[in-house]
Amino acid sequence: MSAVKAAVLVLGTAVVTCAAAGCSGGGSGPHASTPSPPAGTVIGTPGSRATWMLTRSALAEVLSNSGVRVGLERTRIYELLQPGQKPLSGVNATPVVTFPSVDELRSALQDNSLPAGTGAILYDPEAWSYTPAAEQSNPVQAAAQAAALAHAHGLKIIVAPALNLTTVLDPGSSATRWQTFLDLNLAKPIAKIANIIELQAQSLERDPEAYKNFVHAAAAQARAGNPHVTVLAGLSTNPPGAAVNSQQLTDAIVASRPDVDGYWLNIPGQGPRCPTCNAPRPDIGVAVLSSVL
Repeated sequence: MSAVKAAVLVLGTAVVTCAAAGCSGGGSGPHASTPSPPAGTVIGTPGSRATWMLTRSALAEVLSNSGVRVGLERTRIYELLQPGQKPLSGVNATPVVTFPSVDELRSALQDNSLPAGTGAILYDPEAWSYTPAAEQSNPVQAAAQAAALAHAHGLKIIVAPALNLTTVLDPGSSATRWQTFLDLNLAKPIAKIANIIELQAQSLERDPEAYKNFVHAAAAQARAGNPHVTVLAGLSTNPPGAAVNSQQLTDAIVASRPDVDGYWLNIPGQGPRCPTCNAPRPDIGVAVLSSVL
């Protein structure tokens, strides 16, 4: 075991003890066998009873389709908001405010600036300029701080550690980011802290078998840390690189559904937080949801 891996495991144990007291890169995907998730993990058909997490803009786009609107009414929806945004009106969704840093979350809570009805916080640590370097190098500790702040205000905490954190945690690794993520066993200590963990697997969605195997392994690690954690997996209609189609995303859902409770369906726009994303494709999101709901 490398010194970095050992440090992550030790940090995870220490942080959990403390908490109890109070666009991601990839490569070709994994194909290793791992233990099956606990009995009862499979929930109904591929999408109709799944939990769905979408940004405010993505949710508005897919709800313009009447069939998708009816289908989503049978599910649990988390609506992701940037600080200062208000939830969509007339939509039965739980508002979730997204923060890439603990300090931003702390300031928002101190200012009492979250919209009425907010039910959860999404802490999104990534190897980018929006997450401080100290949090990138200690994501478990940072997630514990975010969780403590959220729970102190009666809010759930969702943690979505990006695969590119591995470039900070183990910069000398010659393995792919997904493999280094698994080798670090990062999902386990984060799941001990979080109510919900989101696995940013979207870079693997072009290969449903690779997507399935990574999600299976990471979800098993998460549930080893917390059998009660809700596990979501990430999908994107327009990730960086080669274009994807709705069938690839649908296949990824069908392949991974036994291991997760739902999905973050992202329809990103080009901008500072996703400078290499392709143009938004809400039509793909509608097609995917139409096929699985």
